[in-house]
Amino acid sequence: MLTAKATMFRWRMFGIIYIGALLFLLFQGGKTSLMLFCILNVLLLYLVMGRWSGIGNVTGMRRLSNAAGGVSQSEHTLSAGARMEVHISIRVPGVWPIPYILVRDRLVRQNGSSVPFEASFVPSYRRAGEITYTTPPLERGVYQFAPTECSTRDIFGLFEHVGSFESSVPFSVYPRMVSIRQWRQLKLGVKGPYSTSSSRLSAKETTQINGVREYIYGDRLSRIHWNATARTGQWKSKEFERESLPRTVFVLDRYSGSYENQEQFETGVSVIASLLEFGFRRATAVGLVSAGESVDSFAPQSSSDHRLMLMNHLVKVQPDGTTPLYRMLRQSSSLIPAGSFVVIVSPQGGEEAVRSMEWLKRKGTVPVLIHLKGTSNVVGIGDSLVKGADWLRLLQRSGYSAHSLGALQELPGVLEGGTA
Repeated sequence: MLTAKATMFRWRMFGIIYIGALLFLLFQGGKTSLMLFCILNVLLLYLVMGRWSGIGNVTGMRRLSNAAGGVSQSEHTLSAGARMEVHISIRVPGVWPIPYILVRDRLVRQNGSSVPFEASFVPSYRRAGEITYTTPPLERGVYQFAPTECSTRDIFGLFEHVGSFESSVPFSVYPRMVSIRQWRQLKLGVKGPYSTSSSRLSAKETTQINGVREYIYGDRLSRIHWNATARTGQWKSKEFERESLPRTVFVLDRYSGSYENQEQFETGVSVIASLLEFGFRRATAVGLVSAGESVDSFAPQSSSDHRLMLMNHLVKVQPDGTTPLYRMLRQSSSLIPAGSFVVIVSPQGGEEAVRSMEWLKRKGTVPVLIHLKGTSNVVGIGDSLVKGADWLRLLQRSGYSAHSLGALQELPGVLEGGTA
């Protein structure tokens, strides 16, 4: 609105000057007035022809890449904290001279927030050019670019001409993940009090080679696939066939009243994503119960399509639940099959955690709690207050598997070492 008013004001001023020059020519006469009038006509023609500079029909194409290399056009994904490099190729049709082109781009997140970018370039003799910029570290979510706006001004900077084009491909930013080499608790869970319901699904490696995978730090020399390593130039390890692992169900607590801040929830989502990745890497049938504003559940499977479905859910999930952990588990009891290995990721402790673990045990599952520590050191249990990790030790002394962590980087040590 302000730009339109400013443009109208400039045209009116130019009209007043033009009428003044015309009156000067008519009443004064002479070469000076004629030359001044001719110059104004040339300038007026130049300014009017700028409307047909071609910027209104501008076209362009956007290419995305990240620090790890190019991103495929079929599925744009990267992990949280990474930066996206954006390359925009622009072409303006027509022949009218353009001094420069100002490009305004905007990256929009699923929650409505946006990040603006602005750059300029001088078009080549073919009226084309390219700009490149790098986004700040991106958080988990689905992103899409708004229409790219291109504008130019005349050489005097009086009038602006604008055009836009749309070349947007949505891409997903997955949660942060850490690599887990071993999970002792999974093996202990199979041998727990309800092993009779899942003993036939116990996890053991066979001697049958099932392919080649990427080398994981800590793999034994006997596992290295030397031929594949020599052929590709990168470390490769042998992948052996495994007997099926017990069905594993992860429970993500989305109760909004339990999280101190968004960062704590992001840690919980990253923990779930890391555990899911470990499970799929070990060919485990994994499922997910995510109860928030709506209850989303995924039955345990081990297919690649199932993995993609779970990860896409974790990309969009938010702490929008209104039901505490224990009541949420009771309401979702039909989604947690008996005999399964149930892993709860939640910031809720005290009585809420104890009652949840006891109920899962009575249901006939092997429960594990991964507690997300906050800044508060006091949690309620019953009518008393228990400071520190007393409730956690109470669970461990009762034979439950319960761990506590404050950051995602602590997860491998907690699971591989088997200690809280």
